[in-house]
Order: sequence, then structure tokens, then C-alpha cells
Amino acid sequence: MSVQALYTAASGMNSMQTKLDVIANNLANTETTGFKADRANFEDMFYHHEKYPGAQDSAGALTPNGIAIGTGSRVQSTQSNFSQGSLQQTGNELDVAIQGPGLFQVRDPSGTIVYSRAGNFSRNSNGQLAIGSANIGRLLEPAITIPVDATAISISAEGIVYYRVPANQTLQQAGTIQLATFINPQGLLKMGENLYQETDSSGTAQTGAPGANGMGTTQQGSLEHSNVDPVSSLVDLITTQRAFEMNSQTIKAGDQAMQTITGLFR
Repeated sequence: MSVQALYTAASGMNSMQTKLDVIANNLANTETTGFKADRANFEDMFYHHEKYPGAQDSAGALTPNGIAIGTGSRVQSTQSNFSQGSLQQTGNELDVAIQGPGLFQVRDPSGTIVYSRAGNFSRNSNGQLAIGSANIGRLLEPAITIPVDATAISISAEGIVYYRVPANQTLQQAGTIQLATFINPQGLLKMGENLYQETDSSGTAQTGAPGANGMGTTQQGSLEHSNVDPVSSLVDLITTQRAFEMNSQTIKAGDQAMQTITGLFR
């Protein structure tokens, strides 16, 4: 076995290790609100062409096949699956799920607009709707303020936020939740904390009210569950581990073969 074969098998191990990391992250986020599962995509690497297809043989005829020896595989990309996650009823009046396409818009303290599928909102000390985070609260964009003494909050499927106050039992409108969609959501930059950021690859955000122009609708009292399928992820984990082991065995066999060949010439 050639030295190149060892490097080829090693590239396979590196690829499978990356896939294991992606699967592990998916499984770690099975309970993360609005999480979208990732997958690792691979591509074969360059080839050593000892003979090109269509080369002339000794009789002058064109050969139907060539001789190409590959040098392994590498990670091409990681791709997010933006399919709908199941909706879990919570009963919390400030929990909002999106049914269909779209992301919530929130403003980062830096002033940048970022996006999220997690709708676990709360009110800050000024009554403004903000999305929860382990580190910092980010205000919903455009901002919606609900009075501190509001006794009931209602959010329609079209994202309209209503409330009542003790002095007036008539429903009053606080504002409308706006959603954003992208031509290529796969191109969004993952920031952690359930947030995405616009990039040149994702295209410019198209904003609008829920239920309009292809936007999803909002559902109060619910949160979108992660779309990770634990069963298929575990099966994928096992097959990936086996592929890793096979590449490892190739390296082991190659090392033994090289030792044997070396011994013959001593």
C-alpha cells in the first residue's frame, strides 16, 4: 500500500470526524427552541490521472475509460435544514411560534438587526418585548411596548399584539410583529443564542406582517421545537462511526503492509 493511500484514508477520518461533530451538535440541541438541524456535505478531492478517457490505444482506437486515482474526501459545507419544527403549547402568553416561513427580527445592542425562530419573549422594565438570552436581552424590531399594568395580552395569527388595562377593558393595539424571509436562508450566518445574521449569500431580508406575501403566521402560547430527529440522528451517528473505523482500519492495514515491505529489503 502506498503512502498516498494512508493520506487518503486520513482525509476520510477527518471528514467523518467533522460529521460526528455536526451530529453531536444536533443531538445536543434537540430541546433548543427553534433550532434547525445541520448536515455535513462532502466532496471528493483531486485525482491523479494516469490515463485520460478517450486517449488513443496502441491500435489507434479511443479508450472508453481512463485511469484516475482519487486522493480522498473533504467537507464541502454544512447545511441547515429549515423545515418546520413541531409546535409545543406552553400556555405562556408571551411565547410565540412561527408556523411557516419567516424569522423574528430583534435588535442587537450594537444596533444590528439579527433574526431568530425562537419566540420566547418577555417584557423588560420598560414594558418592551425582548427575546430572552443567557447573556443579554434583545428588543423585538420594530419595538412593541405593553403597559406594565396590562391585565391580558393577545397576539393574533397576523402578529397583531393586543392588551387590556384595568381602567379600560377594551382591547388596545400595541403593534404588529414583523417577520423576515430570505431568498437563501442557508446563507445566514449562525451566531449562537438562537440568532442568525444576514450575509451577502442569504440576500436582503424581505419583511412583512405574518400571513402576508408568503410569510408564516404566528401562534401565541406555543414555541417551535427543534426539528432534529433523534432516531435518524442516532442511526446516522452509528453509520458515521463505522465509516470512521473503516478508514482507521485502512491506515492500520497500510502501516502493516509498509512494515512488511520494509522488512523484505533489510
